[in-house]
Amino acid sequence: DRRRMLGGLVLGLGGVMLAACGSRAGAQGSEACVPTPRKIKGPFPADGTNGRPRPINVLTMDGVVRRDIRSSFAGMSGRAEGVPLELELQLVRAGASCAPLAGHAIYLWQNDAAGAYSLYNLPAENYLRGLQAADSDGRLRFTAIVPGCYGGRYPHCHFEVFESIDAALTGAAPLLVSQLAYPDAECRAIYRADARYGESLRNLDRTPLGRDFVFADSDAAGRARQTVMLTRDPTAGYRGAAT
Repeated sequence: DRRRMLGGLVLGLGGVMLAACGSRAGAQGSEACVPTPRKIKGPFPADGTNGRPRPINVLTMDGVVRRDIRSSFAGMSGRAEGVPLELELQLVRAGASCAPLAGHAIYLWQNDAAGAYSLYNLPAENYLRGLQAADSDGRLRFTAIVPGCYGGRYPHCHFEVFESIDAALTGAAPLLVSQLAYPDAECRAIYRADARYGESLRNLDRTPLGRDFVFADSDAAGRARQTVMLTRDPTAGYRGAAT
């Protein structure tokens, strides 16, 4: 997957994917919803495809279907501390219609404020992983934290799109594997103000979005489409949105 993406290959499966819209879904105009490019899964998916001494699969654990992913579940301990984030994603069909993909599902995972991934760096914890189904408008929500920035990567989260919750839980292949970036200015402000994010600001200085190997193959407009819109909420921390 990594070699193919570094070669600039962008694929879609039957037009079913998270899409970045040149115009909003349902809006008038000639612009269509642009397919979100495939990105590498990364080394820490916990979706049954890797792990030592045997594959790790969080999708087989009771309780993985959940909105709030900050705490561990299924008998594991620990809670991810950091700046709260209410993240809303919308799934729409790529192309001119931008039709919402009701009932499709997203499995989302990310690192914590210190840059660690549960079940790998932290084998006794499984936080910051969860599965949600889209509503009739193709929308779904996760309560998480703003991720930290670890060495060699720009701030991001990972996701897989499935045809349904059942498809994800029963081992069906995802329709799309990709990643979303977080905006530079907001991340800098968070990292500068919150000691829980450790070396995140220094790591961000070393790896800006344009140098990140996952996003560097896109032009500026493409990277903007793959970046979560982040706004500060005085009571809830931050709110994020991506289509």
